[in-house]
Amino acid sequence: MTQDQEGKKQEKKLLSVVVSVYNEEQALEEFYREISRILKTLDWNYELVFVNDGSRDNSLAVLEELSGKDVRVKLICLSRNFGHEAAMIAGLDYSRGDGIVCMDADLQHPPECLPEIVRCFDEGWQVINMVRTKNRDAGLVKNLTSAAFYHLINAISDVHFEPNASDFFAVDRQVADVLQRHYREKVRFLRGYVQNVGFKKTTLTYEARPRIAGESKYSLKKLFVFSVNTILCFSNMPLKLGIYTGMFSAFLGAVVMIYTLFTRKGAPSGYSTIVVLICFMFAMLFVIVGIIGEYIAILFTELKDRPVYIVSQTRNIQKMDKIGKYIEKNTEKNA
Repeated sequence: MTQDQEGKKQEKKLLSVVVSVYNEEQALEEFYREISRILKTLDWNYELVFVNDGSRDNSLAVLEELSGKDVRVKLICLSRNFGHEAAMIAGLDYSRGDGIVCMDADLQHPPECLPEIVRCFDEGWQVINMVRTKNRDAGLVKNLTSAAFYHLINAISDVHFEPNASDFFAVDRQVADVLQRHYREKVRFLRGYVQNVGFKKTTLTYEARPRIAGESKYSLKKLFVFSVNTILCFSNMPLKLGIYTGMFSAFLGAVVMIYTLFTRKGAPSGYSTIVVLICFMFAMLFVIVGIIGEYIAILFTELKDRPVYIVSQTRNIQKMDKIGKYIEKNTEKNA
C-alpha cells in the first residue's frame, strides 16, 4: 500500500453501529454476517459495538467469539440487565465514530438502510430519525396503541415526536457528545431526546422486517410502564389535572346549589346522587395523588443518582474515564 493510499484510508470517517443485545444468541451470527457485508461496501471505516445487556442465554459466548476473530467488533458486557435504553446509552458512551447508528440485533431494523444513513451524514445531517412505516410482527393491538401513544404525547407535550419513530436512529459525534454529557436521566426516553435535542435533522422511512429469531422483549405491561414514564418525563400536564378536576367539581357543586335554591326542596332526595358525587370526587382525588406520587418517584430516582449502567467487562475497547473520554487520549494531551 502506498503512502497516498494509506493516507486516504486514515482520512476515512468512522461509523459506529451500536447494537443492544438481550437473549439474541440465535440471531447474532446472521446479524453479524449481514451487517458486515453491507458495512464493507461503505466508504467509511466502521466498528460494531455490541452491548450485552445481561443476557441469560448464550449471547455472551457468541459475542466473545465474534470479538475474538474481528477487532472491529467491540463488546461491552453490563453487570446485569439494565434495560434496552441503558444499553444504548452505554453504546453511545463507548462509541468512537464520527457517526453513530443505534439498532437492534434481531434484523427488524434493516441493515440495508446504512448506506442511506451514511449518505445523510455526508450531506451534513446530524440527527437521522428512522420512522417505521409497517411492522407486521407487532400485531393490530400494538400498532393501535403505538399510534394512540404518539397522538397523546404530542397533544400534551411541548415537544413534537415523529409518529412511529423507533430506537433505530443515527446521530453525529457532536449530538452524541451532547446526549452523553447532558441527558443522563435515570428515567428516560432516548428516542425522544434524539428528536428533542435540535441540530440539523432529517427523517428516513423503513419497513420493519420479521424477527429472524426469538420474540419481542417488550410485553404490553412493559410498554404501558414505558409509555407512562415517557409522558411524565416530557409533560407536566398530568399535574394540572388537579386544577381542572377542581374546577369541574366546583361546577358540579354550583349546579347542585342552584338546583337546591330554585326547587326549595333542600338537598336532592335519595342516596344515589350523594354516593355518585362522593365516589367521583374521591376517585379524582386519588388519581391526582397517584400522579403526584409518580412524579415524586421519578424525582427520588434522580436524586439517588445511581449509575445508568454498570460495565463488568469489555473487549477490543480502550479504557474510559468517568466523564466518558478515552484515558489514552487525555494522557497524550496532558503529555
